[in-house]
Amino acid sequence: MSAARRKALITGGSGGIGRACAATLVARGYDVVLTARRPDRLKAVASTIGAKYIPADCSDPSEVDQAVEEMGELSMVIHAAGILDGTFVRNQPIEVFDRVIAANLRSAYIITKAALKKMGPGSRLIYISSTAGLKGMKGLSAYSASKAGIEALAQSVAQEVEREGIAVHLITPAPVRTEMIGPDPGVVMWLLEPDDIASAVGWLDSLHPRVVVREIVLRSVVEGPFAPDPVGKHL
Repeated sequence: MSAARRKALITGGSGGIGRACAATLVARGYDVVLTARRPDRLKAVASTIGAKYIPADCSDPSEVDQAVEEMGELSMVIHAAGILDGTFVRNQPIEVFDRVIAANLRSAYIITKAALKKMGPGSRLIYISSTAGLKGMKGLSAYSASKAGIEALAQSVAQEVEREGIAVHLITPAPVRTEMIGPDPGVVMWLLEPDDIASAVGWLDSLHPRVVVREIVLRSVVEGPFAPDPVGKHL
């Protein structure tokens, strides 16, 4: 398959990280298909960067199966879909926990199961995780648990499919400047930019398939000439 005809599927394609990754892959010659729940926004993003789109809720197996069935062989799958929600455990309804786990972790399993049927030697499966999955964040128990689950899921899937020539990667950023963060996250944060995550995707795409890179952890510098202005305030 020529580089110009490689196909990538990006979940959460209407969000900041998904959009940045899509733009990078389009520039690298991929035929990119975006998926997300909001069709109007998805269509607008796809038309802006020269991608295709298929609306789907990644926590719904039937919608994911239908979307993936419309595609041919996949050279790359990036799972960037997810939500940020929650509060302290004492005050958090169980329904919030269930919703976050479904949107972030259940969706990762569903897209993996569906997409692997379309992936072959030389393809890459990339999960966008979070440093909240490495060390849980106060007030974000559901989100932290969902991202820790993605970390474990990726490790398990890698052991299943690397023998088939399918590479599995985790990109694990600290907070990124997206709509999920909002204007006041409640704590002081030095934010990465969506293009930082997209750059990591481009680098992974440049590697020979013989190279194993399980996880890339990205954090912003907090002091010095390259430190961004912090957002938020201390709790």
